[in-house]
Amino acid sequence: MPYWGMRGGDLIAFLRSRGFDCYAASVSPMGRAWDRACELYAQIAGTRVDYGKTHSEKYRHGRYGRDFSSCPLLPEWGPQTRLALFGHSFGGTTVRLFSELIANGDPEERASKDADLSPLFAGGTGDRIRAVVTLASPMNGTTAYDIFSDPSFDPEKAKAPRWSVPFSRLMSMRTKTRDGSRDGRDSAGYDMRLDHAMELNRRISTLGHVYYFSVPCSYTSPRADGTHAPKRGMEPLFVLRSCQIGAYAGRTAGGFDVGEAWRENDGLVNTVSAACPLGAPYAPLDKSHILPGLWNVFPAYQGDHMSLQGGLFHRHDIRGFYLELLEMISRLQ
Repeated sequence: MPYWGMRGGDLIAFLRSRGFDCYAASVSPMGRAWDRACELYAQIAGTRVDYGKTHSEKYRHGRYGRDFSSCPLLPEWGPQTRLALFGHSFGGTTVRLFSELIANGDPEERASKDADLSPLFAGGTGDRIRAVVTLASPMNGTTAYDIFSDPSFDPEKAKAPRWSVPFSRLMSMRTKTRDGSRDGRDSAGYDMRLDHAMELNRRISTLGHVYYFSVPCSYTSPRADGTHAPKRGMEPLFVLRSCQIGAYAGRTAGGFDVGEAWRENDGLVNTVSAACPLGAPYAPLDKSHILPGLWNVFPAYQGDHMSLQGGLFHRHDIRGFYLELLEMISRLQ
């Protein structure tokens, strides 16, 4: 299945048929936001993946990856390029960090005085970003990871249907990091912990000329006891985790208090976390008055974590949603 569209059909092909210049990048499923941003840049610009001299030495992995010089996504990448970047789930964090790097670069990589410094780390090309769209993105992390490290909470006691357990185990098998030689901090799972996600947020600025849009998802209902339960029809892979997220309230190791507002979720991501980075400027979406330099937050989309991708087991026709969204972005001045 194509990632963009899944059960609903190839979304990229559909949008191209409607006249939009769309491309789908493919980055490391379990890589850290930094590595994924480097991979995204190489695919767009048509160059070899460069993870940076300082970063690769710090996290003990090879500096270079695949070479895309013969197959760039954008053969005409240059000063006239204007991108609208869409990121689903952790892809939202990826495109946000990508935008920060091409705009402002990275001081640690520049300080290395490396003669082969990637243009990504030099910065200065942020004007090529027109819009950033995040979809069900854990911009402040997801308690799907934190629930297992808080001694005050026992995830095994969350109310969940028995049939959901093997489905959850199947998903866990698919998301384990297999390379034991790499630093444990150099992974998506690390970046999606609340403390680490908020630390990453402190280095990602909100660019004044960029139009930001976020689409949080919600597919739970509140119970009488204040917890949240998944709605009927949620992807079976997510049901157990949704119940656990919906029951959790506690405190992170860094001292962040997770209250009941964090219980509403889409099966993997807390709805409140997908609205905007904490502390960033934002406003509820007003299609008649869209401003750059702040997060224009959509009302919560009523669907689970994969609904905006077309669905895994359940088919969702999301072509109209994206068509309307792209048409709106294309009208921006």
